[in-house]
Amino acid sequence: MKRREFLATSGALMGGAVLGPGLHSIAAHAADGPVRGGTLIWGHSETTQNLDIHKTGTASTVRLLQNVHDAIVTVDENFTVIPSLAERFEESPDGLTYTFHLRPGVKFHDGSPMTSADVKYSFERVKDPATGAVNFEVFNDVAAIETPDDLTVVIRMTQVNAPFLSRLAENGAGVIIPEDSGDTQGTTPTGAGPFKFVRREFGNEVEIVRFDDYWGGAPYLDGILSREVTEPTVRLTGIQTGEMHLINDIPLDRVDALKQDPDLQVLTWFPLSWAFLNFNHSVEPFNDARVRKALDLMVDKETLVQGALWGQGVVTASPSFPTSPTFNDALTPRAQDFDAAKALLAEAGFGPGELEFVFKTTTNYPWHVEATQILVEWFRQGGVKASVQQLTWSDWLSQCWVDRDYQVTMMNFFTLWEPDFLYYSLWHSTGAFNYRNIKDPKVDELTEAARRVVDPLERAEIYKAVQKRVQDETLDVVLWFRNGTVAARQNVGGLDGLVHPNGSNFQFKNVWLKS
Repeated sequence: MKRREFLATSGALMGGAVLGPGLHSIAAHAADGPVRGGTLIWGHSETTQNLDIHKTGTASTVRLLQNVHDAIVTVDENFTVIPSLAERFEESPDGLTYTFHLRPGVKFHDGSPMTSADVKYSFERVKDPATGAVNFEVFNDVAAIETPDDLTVVIRMTQVNAPFLSRLAENGAGVIIPEDSGDTQGTTPTGAGPFKFVRREFGNEVEIVRFDDYWGGAPYLDGILSREVTEPTVRLTGIQTGEMHLINDIPLDRVDALKQDPDLQVLTWFPLSWAFLNFNHSVEPFNDARVRKALDLMVDKETLVQGALWGQGVVTASPSFPTSPTFNDALTPRAQDFDAAKALLAEAGFGPGELEFVFKTTTNYPWHVEATQILVEWFRQGGVKASVQQLTWSDWLSQCWVDRDYQVTMMNFFTLWEPDFLYYSLWHSTGAFNYRNIKDPKVDELTEAARRVVDPLERAEIYKAVQKRVQDETLDVVLWFRNGTVAARQNVGGLDGLVHPNGSNFQFKNVWLKS
């Protein structure tokens, strides 16, 4: 259906059903038990960027690199922090000292043994502003990193930082790399994970192979060839013809049809990511909350989900993980109200047709292009002139993320279960992911206060207040949760363990191919 036809009939559409968390719709997968061998060809829906896991800002790149690296700690299916490269750890009663006891015998891909010196180097590298690490603020309260012996690391804090351990378990902050390897990580990542990096052809493919000396036991696959196929129809053809063993991000209008294909397995889960409409707060008039709220009031969120996601998602006003105690279920999306929107614009000094802006969107996410087309039509109905500029993923990252050269855009983030990572990084004025130039003293106060509160339920109430502030001031417009989708040939085994509990990362260690 064309966008114009969709808009003409949108009034008859209803919202999709809410899915429960977890994995769904897995067809009968490869018979018999796991076998060793074979190279899995993965049709990766996005282009990897900087391969330095401490510095990369894209979740699609981290999704690949998480198979090359391990962190000092990780989480289980309940998001409880558990040991990884550390075989155990302790936190002092006053919350000011963390002691990590490293696993003996861990090897990096270059053959060198992991020691406490590597941990100290990795953490100090992330902490150093000169590195440009995306998770630098995780270590803001670290006063000293001590290495009393080769297998012990002691971290001393200047003050209590309640989310410190959980932040080490997410998004590469706690990843350990060999000492002095930082200069080569961006092109030749070296870690202690189950797969070893071999090569990359930028924009085309990345090859990783089994690391036989992996401390957790060698994976079944000989290797993985990650082919970067951003065009949905090409991925779809590749999985249907058998050219690829597995693809992620099934074209959203084809998910149900693929479930009926006897040659394929389809894996879906909720949620993979959430999306939001962004305003550049340093550019007039988007520094005016009335203008931002007016644009919010022009959006019919339920219809947008149906039109852009083909029902593969649900509306949300909160970006918190849906099962998290931080999820503010008291918030509801603003209803579409053109009269109220026009009144706010008039109050801000804009009559009909007087507000004009460029909406930058990336073709990397086809549903963003479709959503933008729908949004621009609603803005037109509200008396606002918006033109669309479509960008490649690299250009979007350069213009919107790095240079912050935009007026309005939209983006999705893979669902972030860790609330400090979510709210501090995205909405604090110094947050690493605050590419919207948001400077809200109340949000800064709340996100900083949450770090000092040890009781998780008390912290959850603070994050609920952050969500309310984001909505009240229309700092951004949270739109939807989107389902995750994977299609695989029937000879791929181990799919039930592919998706990390965070809903974003893929764990290929226990995936295998039947010959």
